[in-house]
Formats: sequence, C-alpha cells, structure tokens
Amino acid sequence: MTETEETGRKPARVVVADDQTVVREGIVMLLGLLPGVEVVGAAGDGDEAVALVAELAPDVVLMDLRMPRCDGVEATRRIRAEYPGTQVVILTTYADDESLFPALRAGARGYLTKDAGGDEIVRAVESVLSGDAGLSPSIQRRLLERLSEPPAEPLPPTEGPDGLTARETEVLLLIAEGLTNQEIARKLHVSTATVKTHINNLFAKTGLKDRAQAVRYAFGKGLVRPPVD
Repeated sequence: MTETEETGRKPARVVVADDQTVVREGIVMLLGLLPGVEVVGAAGDGDEAVALVAELAPDVVLMDLRMPRCDGVEATRRIRAEYPGTQVVILTTYADDESLFPALRAGARGYLTKDAGGDEIVRAVESVLSGDAGLSPSIQRRLLERLSEPPAEPLPPTEGPDGLTARETEVLLLIAEGLTNQEIARKLHVSTATVKTHINNLFAKTGLKDRAQAVRYAFGKGLVRPPVD
C-alpha cells in the first residue's frame, strides 16, 4: 500500500456494500479514480459485508441500506459491535427519517445519498477516520431540524394490529426506536432469546422481513406518532 502524494497518509481501505450490481460496480469504479481511497472488497448484502470486514479489516464500509438477507442497519450494528476498528458510512438513495435515524443509532458515522460526488464521498471517509461525522449538508440540516422538534412519543403498548400481542407490540415499538435485541432484552428484563422469539412471531404475523420494514410498519399503523412540525 502506497501513501498518497497529497496527504502523505496511506489510502483508506474501503469495502463497498450494495445489492445492485451496476450501482456497486459504478461506485467501485468511481472510487478507483479518486486519491486517498483503495477499494479492497465489494459485497452484495449485509452478510457479505460483515464477512468481508472480518476477513479484510477495512477502515471504512460504504453501506447501502435496502439489501436482502441482512439490511444495512443490521450489518452496521454487527460491524460496529464486532469490529469497532471499521467505520461505516451509509451511501443510500433514502434520506427519510425512517432510514436515517436507525442507521445512525446502529453506529454509522457518516450518511450520504447516492447523488453525492466523488469528492464528497472521499471527504466523508476522511472525516469518519478522523473521528468526525461524515454527513452531507442536507443530512446535517435534517438532524438540526429534528433536534428542534418534540421527540416522537410511542403509544402505550396494547394489543396491536394483525393479532400482535401487547408484548409483541412493545418489542415492535422498541425496534422502531432503533434498539438492538440486547438493548430490548435489558429494557424488558427478559433474555435475548425471548426477544428473538417475539420478533420472529411479530414478523410472521405481519409478513415483515427485516427491521427497516418493521420501522415503516410501526409508523404506517400509527403505533408511533411522527414528530409534530
């Protein structure tokens, strides 16, 4: 690995994770033209991204959110828990609250939308490696707006839609808050295995496939009140 001429630092070793082959290859090609970045691997879903982090120990993962098997939020949570030396920058089409805040709670240090230019991506990578946040200006504005809003208030747990029990509804609300299984277990004073059982049951009853869908479901069913403008 050679040092870049401009900074004298070694290039940041980056893994790209995106389930769309054309998009993934395009990002890899773009990054290959930029100084200060070395792409060391590419993944088609969150599970592959976690495996590549374990194998290659990259400095940064550029992570898409909507992916099969394991989405970007769960992959980010696993990477930050198991491989804290690797930072995560979300690179996604979506800038809505239901995508942004769970990703940041999961441990992502940067968040860009896919209309970001190459220079903006490099700046975000450099920022997170320096200990700062790598956020696009639009995301920074959204965070400031959110900080000025009253917090969302979950409704009291009751029997929910689609036959969800009160406990399953409560677990769903905590997922919508961005809590991990371990955090839910501690909050409810139950085992992680019990939490997983509740999640499996509520997913089966509602037809949900991942936590991102669960967040959208909770808002769509009115189980979580959006912030008041």
